[in-house]
Amino acid sequence: MLNSPESQLQLLQRFTKHPNQIKQLHSLLLTTGNLLPNPTNTSSNHLKWHPTLLFNALIRAYLNLGQPRTTLLLFTHMLAHRSPPNALTFPPLVKAAAASSPSPASNLGKPLHAQAIKRGASRDPFVQTSFLNLYARLGSVSDAHGLFEEMPEPCIVACNAMLDALGRNGDMGSALGLFRRMAVRDVVSWTTVINGYARNGCFAKAILYFEKMMAREDSAGGVVKPNEATFVSVLSSCSNCNGGGALYQGKQVHGYIIKNEVELTVFMGTALIDLYGKMGCLGYAVEVFSRMAAKGVCTWNTMISSLALNGMEKQAVDMFEMMRTEGLHPNEVTFVAVLSACARAELVDLGLELFRSMPHDFGIVPSMEHYGCVVDLLGKAGLLREAAGFISTMPFEPDASVMGALLGACKVHGSTELANKLARWPLKSRPQHCGQYVLLSTIYAGAEMWDHAVALRKAMADDGIQKIPAYSMID
Repeated sequence: MLNSPESQLQLLQRFTKHPNQIKQLHSLLLTTGNLLPNPTNTSSNHLKWHPTLLFNALIRAYLNLGQPRTTLLLFTHMLAHRSPPNALTFPPLVKAAAASSPSPASNLGKPLHAQAIKRGASRDPFVQTSFLNLYARLGSVSDAHGLFEEMPEPCIVACNAMLDALGRNGDMGSALGLFRRMAVRDVVSWTTVINGYARNGCFAKAILYFEKMMAREDSAGGVVKPNEATFVSVLSSCSNCNGGGALYQGKQVHGYIIKNEVELTVFMGTALIDLYGKMGCLGYAVEVFSRMAAKGVCTWNTMISSLALNGMEKQAVDMFEMMRTEGLHPNEVTFVAVLSACARAELVDLGLELFRSMPHDFGIVPSMEHYGCVVDLLGKAGLLREAAGFISTMPFEPDASVMGALLGACKVHGSTELANKLARWPLKSRPQHCGQYVLLSTIYAGAEMWDHAVALRKAMADDGIQKIPAYSMID
């Protein structure tokens, strides 16, 4: 009885989230030969599709177990065994392609799509929506649009995927046009538009569309309630919005979360800490952090950055040590945060020690940003020659941010000689950026090297480079 395809299929469906049982059933399927086509049963259409049903169940099971590469490998076995894929085969394969690593999904999406067309499954709405979602994630807006146009009556899931593709491509005009034409809009539709504006730096519009969502109902008459993704997107927009009222809006969102007893997830809490930290409301940030039942590495990173940003550098370093005590493994972002804290507090020895520990103790290869933090650390402490020597040991060519950190230190400590040596590099590396010109000009002016300062200002004018005007804002 256990050797029959029907029994094995039922067991696969029953134990779809149990790794050991799935592997045992997979072995049983191989030994019984039920994954192979049976020529004697070709007259029965029901028996002919048994291998396909079994392969589909295995594909879904391995995807549920978080093994996308095995999922895709099973599809190649399916084709090799001449088991014809059907419409149920492709949606999990598309998810596996998107999740597979290091193989990029862009190399797998189109071959899978070609297989779906070849097997006559490409007209299935679920298959179409799956590929549309994949193309949206890859930013292949032309492929997504071509597929969307082939759908006679795209469902709301397909429309949401197309909204995402347009937003990722920066075409918010077309996204908004599609959004307004949709007969029904759910929370995913609204969140996709909000996130699209936020992704493209239009934070005020992102907040505006959150307000519109909260002020109306969808076409079906149901109230559209924000979900975790909505809250994270709008709170992130409030954190990054340069316009007035962003803190007020963020507090309103926080108030809604508390009033409606919405569970404060890791990402929502992290977004709130980031908002309050950037807005200078450190007390609120600490309170949110302390009230969070679950904290991720991203939460600790944001709290460390918030402390450092608000003049609590030593507490930021203590938070880093507390994070390690809690058993969390720091990542690249953690070290940017703690090295920045060391730079602000001029904790040179500690900062250098942490930098050296990255590859040895944590297996993290320092990036350009980490090197920039160390240059900033040495520069703020007045160790300009050490900073210049450190740059010369970097395994790659320093970028403008690294050299800019050293130039800034030269300005603070009045080292005109070193600044003069560095002058040609930043102007060559970022010829259209006003910051390096203005910084060097200020250094020369401070040293009363007026001819050099005037020459730089003239070079800016000749190259059409304008100084970005500064402004103040009271929120």
